Amino acid sequence: MTGKTRIPRVRRGRTTPRAFTLAVVGTLLAGTTVAAAAPGAADTANVQYTSRAAELVAQMTLDEKISFVHWALDPDRQNVGYLPGVPRLGIPELRAADGPNGIRLVGQTATALPAPVALASTFDDTMADSYGKVMGRDGRALNQDMVLGPMMNNIRVPHGGRNYETFSEDPLVSSRTAVAQIKGIQGAGLMTTAKHFAANNQENNRFSVNANVDEQTLREIEFPAFEASSKAGAASFMCAYNGLNGKPSCGNDELLNNVLRTQWGFQGWVMSDWLATPGTDAITKGLDQEMGVELPGDVPKGEPSPPAKFFGEALKTAVLNGTVPEAAVTRSAERIVGQMEKFGLLLATPAPRPERDKAGAQAVSRKVAENGAVLLRNEGQALPLAGDAGKSIAVIGPTAVDPKVTGLGSAHVVPDSAAAPLDTIKARAGAGATVTYETGEETFGTQIPAGNLSPAFNQGHQLEPGKAGALYDGTLTVPADGEYRIAVRATGGYATVQLGSHTIEAGQVYGKVSSPLLKLTKGTHKLTISGFAMSATPLSLELGWVTPAAADATIAKAVESARKARTAVVFAYDDGTEGVDRPNLSLPGTQDKLISAVADANPNTIVVLNTGSSVLMPWLSKTRAVLDMWYPGQAGAEATAALLYGDVNPSGKLTQSFPAAENQHAVAGDPTSYPGVDNQQTYREGIHVGYRWFDKENVKPLFPFGHGLSYTSFTQSAPTVVRTSTGGLKVTVTVRNSGKRAGQEVVQAYLGASPNVTAPQAKKKLVGYTKVSLAAGEAKTVTVNVDRRQLQTGSSSADLRGSATVNVW
Repeated sequence: MTGKTRIPRVRRGRTTPRAFTLAVVGTLLAGTTVAAAAPGAADTANVQYTSRAAELVAQMTLDEKISFVHWALDPDRQNVGYLPGVPRLGIPELRAADGPNGIRLVGQTATALPAPVALASTFDDTMADSYGKVMGRDGRALNQDMVLGPMMNNIRVPHGGRNYETFSEDPLVSSRTAVAQIKGIQGAGLMTTAKHFAANNQENNRFSVNANVDEQTLREIEFPAFEASSKAGAASFMCAYNGLNGKPSCGNDELLNNVLRTQWGFQGWVMSDWLATPGTDAITKGLDQEMGVELPGDVPKGEPSPPAKFFGEALKTAVLNGTVPEAAVTRSAERIVGQMEKFGLLLATPAPRPERDKAGAQAVSRKVAENGAVLLRNEGQALPLAGDAGKSIAVIGPTAVDPKVTGLGSAHVVPDSAAAPLDTIKARAGAGATVTYETGEETFGTQIPAGNLSPAFNQGHQLEPGKAGALYDGTLTVPADGEYRIAVRATGGYATVQLGSHTIEAGQVYGKVSSPLLKLTKGTHKLTISGFAMSATPLSLELGWVTPAAADATIAKAVESARKARTAVVFAYDDGTEGVDRPNLSLPGTQDKLISAVADANPNTIVVLNTGSSVLMPWLSKTRAVLDMWYPGQAGAEATAALLYGDVNPSGKLTQSFPAAENQHAVAGDPTSYPGVDNQQTYREGIHVGYRWFDKENVKPLFPFGHGLSYTSFTQSAPTVVRTSTGGLKVTVTVRNSGKRAGQEVVQAYLGASPNVTAPQAKKKLVGYTKVSLAAGEAKTVTVNVDRRQLQTGSSSADLRGSATVNVW
């Protein structure tokens, strides 16, 4: 794509009928990807911007055109981007908010939907459409015109800080989910932004790393969801921070002009990620709009927005001196105004903005949380809770009372409201039940004693509104070697704490408390703090800690509580966040130690995970059940109780493999693959990402892609395969609910490898799926459509229940 590597075309020919036969790889590598056939892609989505848009832009001055190619700060300081429009031409203002799991506005609540990884785990396009409709209505009602999402980068690195914001390690799941969400959002009148194009699959060193990716891997793994989004009519694309094959993603003519526009026919506009514009000439290489301004802190309302770095005065100078042709600026402005026209924003009387539908949004949020939850383990039918097991419960874990609604960073949506799982469990357990609670894992602990800080640190008020600067320069004295949770609570602004070599960021997008567990040695450690206050509020800061002795005491209380109950339900969590990858795949803090100790005390221990990606489970064999709720959104507590008690049958499936060990995944042990060396990383695994790697290396994951248990059971007939008039395949199986509860099953179709193809191939890859609802004892014949491929069918990538072989030609 952007490098010199080209994939040889594979000779097409008739192959001997057999399982795992693929005879169309040549066509796939030549550019016809899975994404091209994604359901819901609109044939007329990529309509060229109209003559009216061109006529309006032709009447603009150079300054007015330039005002469209860089975002400014919103006058209300609530969102991430603002365009002033051109009132004299009837072109209104335009506002953009962060996403992709809700509308993130500063100082305002919105519907906090489940994390996109939970949405994808539903394997349900209809649900993704409903999810999108909630975002679209919320955004329009909250006076926004665009949302920066969905994110559809491949889950390549299990540690990825933003894995929760994206969909899958599999391109087909990502493609279908992205298309359905885009259709839902834009059907409600809100523009979308497909991000981050391309190969933005890690947070560590994301600003500087260059990703070296061969063309086959780009075409088969990373590009499909983006291509599908283009064909579905996404209004805009956001290019990534990282470089791609030696060129910055936001100044990459091959990526943005050749692939996106020429090959895929994209007619929207391309914006940069925040401060990712590489230079003024990027506008000639496919970038239409610069996002981001350099901020020393919060800029108060009423003060002018800081200037754009490259696409403001610098661009005007370049046009006037002939370095950049004005036609490039005109073209970019036309693309933006064209999308505004497409969405009805240029009408003399635009469509009225709707009122928020909070009740409807809550219902959708709950339904997605219920259907996206994945039951990973359920020994001896420990779930659903019934009888004494559902009446005598020790609930343990901080997220049982302080619900983990969403991840951290620009996707951190403050919910309208969010119940605590402890309360919904108590309500569902009913009268006469005994439900106790212990935190098991303190996140703040107690304020660090004054005697351990030198000089003294004044807890609380730090800065007046709008102020910024250094807050502390001193030392922290640690009484003994050990693991200490160092907690920072910042309100009214943001703070950066530097403790030795450890950096702790705190403030709204980092959650209520930032509190990593750090290994510290006895003695003094350098401690500095800086921060800034928002323009409307003072900055208040508290420093806390949990000492090793305090952590052990907290675990002991939880263990005693578990010992007295019939069932122990432990809530565990991680902190996926923009800006940094997880340091390892373990649960943070002392949670692994906590779960193990509780399970030793109570053999009927159930773990509820509020995680954004895969985690290790050294305690797994001690537990009876594990339910992954992901980051379940604002209705997560209600969904959790319904699933635990069987009011809803779990039906989610993993869209990513869970490694069994830290060194057992595709990028383990090779720093040139991840996180990179000298700002260079190479996708050495090629197309063998996720389950493809586990298959290739014959390594058993902890849980495979596509895995998910149910409270009922299903059987499938042998598949039958029929050629379609378009040259595709129609795979038919009969699925029977052989259990005693109603439930849903995801039928998954996998494509095997051909013995006659020399290009790299996966042993099997997902090429189709459908979700079916069945009453107890009911059977239905279901169809999975696959485009010119031969396949297998099963209930997960590791549980293939039948195969069929056909001649493709």
